[in-house]
Amino acid sequence: MEEKITNKVLLSLGSNLGDRIQNINAAIQAIGDLIGLVSEKSNFHYTSPLDFDSDNEFVNCCIVLQTSKSCLEVLNCNQEIESNMGRVRSGSVYQDRIIDIDIIFFNDLIYNSDELIIPHPKYHLRDFVLLPMKELSTFIDPREKKNILVTDL
Repeated sequence: MEEKITNKVLLSLGSNLGDRIQNINAAIQAIGDLIGLVSEKSNFHYTSPLDFDSDNEFVNCCIVLQTSKSCLEVLNCNQEIESNMGRVRSGSVYQDRIIDIDIIFFNDLIYNSDELIIPHPKYHLRDFVLLPMKELSTFIDPREKKNILVTDL
């Protein structure tokens, strides 16, 4: 029997090491294989690192995902994909990374735990999330009860 797809998720992906576009495409393929149906993908956006110094420019995009998994299952799968692709985490300090996958929205869920906060607490401050997400279907911020508009940038 086919698994029922119930959750609409917005993910942000970024890479600033190696073949950045290939890294993101490989992550999207793995997300499709492990988590659910990737129904939309933004264009790639090139951005400077934020909150840390690096000579390596980021490539970013957002995707919309349809899945039957819970938010914590999606988080665990994202972290597994990042680890399998060679992402190394060292504390809470921002650093260069081969791949970064963040959950921005999960339906209209507001979720706060030690391991995950939804909506992502800083998405509205980051053009590398806002610009690509504008290309995709509308999400309403459940905290603000409003759509994030291009004029908000």
